[in-house]
Amino acid sequence: MSVAKGLKVVGYFDCPGGGQVVVRDGVAYVGHVTPPNGTTIIDVSDPSKPRKLAEIKVPNGTLSHKVRVDNGIMLVNREVFPIGRQDPNFRGGLEIFDITKPASPRHIGTWATRGMHRFTFDGRYVYGSPEMDGYLGNIVSIIDFKNPERPEEVGRWWMPGQWTAGGEKPAWEGTAHRCHHPMRVGNRLYVSYWHGGFVILDIDDMSKPKYISGLDWSPPFPWPTHTALPVPFLLRGRRVMLVADEDVVRLAGPTSPSFLWLVDITDERRPVPFASFQVDEEDGMPKGDYTGLHQFCEEIRSTEIPIAWFARGLKIVDIANPHAPKEVASFMPAVPEGAKRVQSNDVCYDAHGLTYLIDRTRGLHILERTKTA
Repeated sequence: MSVAKGLKVVGYFDCPGGGQVVVRDGVAYVGHVTPPNGTTIIDVSDPSKPRKLAEIKVPNGTLSHKVRVDNGIMLVNREVFPIGRQDPNFRGGLEIFDITKPASPRHIGTWATRGMHRFTFDGRYVYGSPEMDGYLGNIVSIIDFKNPERPEEVGRWWMPGQWTAGGEKPAWEGTAHRCHHPMRVGNRLYVSYWHGGFVILDIDDMSKPKYISGLDWSPPFPWPTHTALPVPFLLRGRRVMLVADEDVVRLAGPTSPSFLWLVDITDERRPVPFASFQVDEEDGMPKGDYTGLHQFCEEIRSTEIPIAWFARGLKIVDIANPHAPKEVASFMPAVPEGAKRVQSNDVCYDAHGLTYLIDRTRGLHILERTKTA
């Protein structure tokens, strides 16, 4: 049985587990976490009665769990499945679809590389984390989709030590420092770098991204950094960035689940972590992966932040007082069929303010904030 506080269920769509959900113009797009499921396109114009419009399958051994939509174009990632599997012949990247008719997606091109993990798309440019020949782990890449059928890379950045073909030597083991997710705000990219923390890049000249600052807190903190995104308004007169550490692939030790960071970037050359948020359910004892924080909503509309908190479901956290974030609403879905526990993986808004929550095992919930706890 599901439990909601300050939220009510508007609709539910039964589908394989997803890594990402985005909603545009009454249509939801879900990228799935297990092949052969690739992308499902869902009509949510009536959110109480979602219905499938189309689905795209992928070959076994291929992960396509991320999706972005803008200007009638849908982009989906392709990387090796499971992540980390060694296959020198695998080629991935981005697949490009015309979705002017969402029920009939039409493949129009490919941006090929060894693989692509997370990416954002603003209708013109992709800010992505591809695997590139000659580099150790994922790097930052900016790709121009002015002509969606012939995208072109216009800029890239990597952490010194990644360009092994150029003779660089990493100061870390394996691919511990790798680009996870670049997000653009103005002429800046805010980039999570896994066990390398986060970096802020100046992209005033997209062909030559420039390092402004960064902070690597792993170690001492054991979790990899998943997402870094500034709040688009001041909080008590300060510029604040939210940072999510993902509760997976922890460094060795008796670690508790990961949590949300608040970082002061009023002086962007000197980012200062000053507050954090952890759910009340945690007791500090060691837990398995996929228990704590995964991902907050990548569109910040107010001080209330929807967060997919893996085994704890959906949390709505109010950061109006950035020094003391507090939970103001929550939704704990029922454990999906075939699963041992809830695995809330991604959350987004639609144009009407409804919240969409995808579980990595099964099911998409559509929720409305009721403002009553």
